[in-house]
Amino acid sequence: MPLNAAPPATSIERLWMERLLRRAEAVGVGGEIPVAAVVLNAQGHAIGWGSNRRERDQQPLGHAELVALQQAARLRRDWRFNDCTLLVTLEPCPMCAGALVQARLGRVVFGAADPKRGGLGGVLDLSRCSSAHHHMQVAGGLLAEQCSVQLESWFKRRRRQQRELRCETPAAPAPAG
Repeated sequence: MPLNAAPPATSIERLWMERLLRRAEAVGVGGEIPVAAVVLNAQGHAIGWGSNRRERDQQPLGHAELVALQQAARLRRDWRFNDCTLLVTLEPCPMCAGALVQARLGRVVFGAADPKRGGLGGVLDLSRCSSAHHHMQVAGGLLAEQCSVQLESWFKRRRRQQRELRCETPAAPAPAG
C-alpha cells in the first residue's frame, strides 16, 4: 500500500456516505451540482457538513468540501485536521484538494472519481505532490456507482432542461407586410 493510501472504508464511513448521497440529492433538486461532504473527528462524529452552494450563494468557493471545512474549523477553533476524515461524494477538485492539504486532513474518502477535474488522482494527485508539506491518506470509490449515477443523472436532466428552454424561446416575429 502506498505511503498515503488509506485503508478500506469502515462501516461508519459507509453509513455517512449514504447520508451524503441523500443530502446531495436534495441540493441537486435545488439546482446545485449534487455534491455533499462531511468532516468526521477521530471518534467518527460529524463536526462539519457541507454541500455545494455556488449557485445559491453566488460564491465560487462554495464547494461542499470547503463549506464542511469552514464549519468544522469554527466548531473546533482550529484549522488543523490531522485526526479527522473528510468524506465527499465526488473526488475533490484541485482547489479543494489543495485546501485539504493545507488543512492537514488525516484521511479523505470520496465516492465518484473525477477523471476530468479530480485533484486526488483524476487529473493530478495533490496528496502525493512532492512539494506538499502534508501527505494525507486517500481512499476513492466508496459507493462509487451510486455517487456516479447520481451525478450523471443530474447532468443529463440539466442538459435536457437547457435544451427544452432553448426550444421554448420564441422566435423573432416575422417581418410585417
